[in-house]
Amino acid sequence: MAVSRRGPRERMVFSAAQLIRRDGVSATGLRDIVAHARAPRGSLRHYFPGGKEQLVNEAVEWAGRYAAKRVARFLAEMPEPSPSRLFDAMVRQWTDEYRSAGFATGCPVVAATVDRAGSAESTREAAAAAFAAWNRPVARALTEMGVPARRAASLATLMISALEGAIVIARAERDVRALETVARELGPLLDAGVAPGD
Repeated sequence: MAVSRRGPRERMVFSAAQLIRRDGVSATGLRDIVAHARAPRGSLRHYFPGGKEQLVNEAVEWAGRYAAKRVARFLAEMPEPSPSRLFDAMVRQWTDEYRSAGFATGCPVVAATVDRAGSAESTREAAAAAFAAWNRPVARALTEMGVPARRAASLATLMISALEGAIVIARAERDVRALETVARELGPLLDAGVAPGD
């Protein structure tokens, strides 16, 4: 996504998400966001009267929507969708990024949760909403693949939780081993969730 193709407000939300995924909320300053977004200096107060907390929350919400949209793209690229193939695509997004660009960044929703969930209720709520926004299309996709609806939401939570944990481990180890492991080990379990006859 090219930062320059968006208006200043959208650029600042996108930039906040990118800087938070690299540095966390605490280490991301408002001046850094404005500079990264190439936005006018005075625009921050105009677009975000709630200050940094509002901007962080909107960046977290953007990240949830982005993750949800990725699910549709992954499915569109699969000739024969299956739960394991969907999870493999979710994981591959990160293994590809880490192999090509290094381990400097993670998920902005996780970063905001770690930095602010205990001190900013609105950010905790934004993070919970972002995870829910991501969980819904994963669960819907699993249901369409034949996983019973009562189990699809649980498996979607398992997929997202395993992925996020593996991202944290991969960054700590500077190795994609954890990501490859969760894809390999969870794949058969996910596929076993498809109801017989589907």
